[in-house]
Amino acid sequence: MVANPWGFLRLARAEAPKRPVAERLLDWDPVYGRPAPGDVKVQASRCMDCGVAFCHAGCPLGNLIPEWNELVAEDDWREAIERLHATNNFPEFTGWLCPAPCEASCVLAINAEPVAIKQVELAIIDRAWDEGWVGGRRPAESTGKRIAVIGSGPAGLACAQQLTRVGHHVTVYERSDRLGGLLRYGIPDFKMPKELIDKRLAQLVEEGIELRAGVDIGGEGGPDPVELRAGVDAVVLATGALDPRDLEVPGRDLDGVHQAMDYLPQANRVRTGDLTTPPIDAAGKHVVIIGGGDTAADCLGTANRQGALDVTQLDHNPRPPAARDITANPWPQWPKVHRTSAAHEEGVIESWAREAVAFLGDDAGHIRAVLVEEVQTVRVDGRREFRPVPNSRTEIPCDLLLVAAGFLGTERGSLLDRLGVQVDPERGSLRLRGSWETSAEGVYACGDATRGASLVVWAIAEGRACAAAVDTALTGRTELPAPVRPGARPL
Repeated sequence: MVANPWGFLRLARAEAPKRPVAERLLDWDPVYGRPAPGDVKVQASRCMDCGVAFCHAGCPLGNLIPEWNELVAEDDWREAIERLHATNNFPEFTGWLCPAPCEASCVLAINAEPVAIKQVELAIIDRAWDEGWVGGRRPAESTGKRIAVIGSGPAGLACAQQLTRVGHHVTVYERSDRLGGLLRYGIPDFKMPKELIDKRLAQLVEEGIELRAGVDIGGEGGPDPVELRAGVDAVVLATGALDPRDLEVPGRDLDGVHQAMDYLPQANRVRTGDLTTPPIDAAGKHVVIIGGGDTAADCLGTANRQGALDVTQLDHNPRPPAARDITANPWPQWPKVHRTSAAHEEGVIESWAREAVAFLGDDAGHIRAVLVEEVQTVRVDGRREFRPVPNSRTEIPCDLLLVAAGFLGTERGSLLDRLGVQVDPERGSLRLRGSWETSAEGVYACGDATRGASLVVWAIAEGRACAAAVDTALTGRTELPAPVRPGARPL
């Protein structure tokens, strides 16, 4: 029985509170504040508890959304976190970072505003931490099996936790000086506070997971991958997809042209106290960002906080429509519409359907402008092409250019070569031969390393599914859930 059978008809959707733009640009604290518990209960009570919960199909984790919506609406927060943790190891990560495909798939989204699922999810885990309901769970007995997980992002940590809870001994290796992967150095603090990572790492240690930062397997001075593999029963590669897409544009070698992932970690290191000032600083500069995804938005928010004069976001795609095209993009598919993040509210010049032709420099070899031209998108043999519009070239002033054009897949190198792991030459991701195992026997992979750069919710889902496959291979059976299959795609 749904808590409020009239909720979805009589109650309006409300977003989580946001700090004023003028205030939040002065610091790096989170943009979003906590809604009052009563407000969260109201939002949860909008859930219809529909007979076919399409929000499940939209969520790779298979979160039991109607169940914990009803529990929150009835003020049973303790049981709500149990149902949430049953499918999601780290709901605070998804609560802060996931774009919520579950909400796009909500039945209410057919003709109304969907349930604020993400807001309810984050409120549940926040309450659980406040009340001390989140603790370590050690297994009843040990299997004696040893597993090495390489990479400490959400996929690697979720896989490690699942394997530990069924009795395996797991060691997580991270080449950076701190654990967390892109959550640590690729995500700005205003988008997700880093103490959330630290609390989860403490929980993992309590459960018996060995965490080793600053260890570059196969890197200079790091352990030999072959020796590591010989000393364990299985290896899981959760190394991400960090090979950046670059631009073959005249002037690419000018000073002031940088990859986004060379820029963002520096700002985070200033926050941690590792640096006093960022080596790449947007203060007092005209900034141009090439790209339209989450990484570009993170660069935008960071540049504005550093004091950029202005920020232009350059995207070769046409501006998306304001509303869904129900014929070409029907519910429950992810709606292809124009979206703005909190960072866009803080100041941006959006430049759609334009491509960089060249980067123009001054006499000192520093970028001074970007030469752009308008482009039209056409389909040729089913593939997109961007064709220039004649006589449309203009210059955009630029003192700092950030390339946020996506990623080509996992980084190649000694780790993969020494283990004998094959890489798909077209997608740049690690090849799987079934059940999450790579071309190398006993070496598994999950997360962005196998599917390409994607969402945090997919990383956690793949980490959980990979753990089930590893457990099955080592023991002949498993009770661990496998929410997704290798190569599964969203709606």
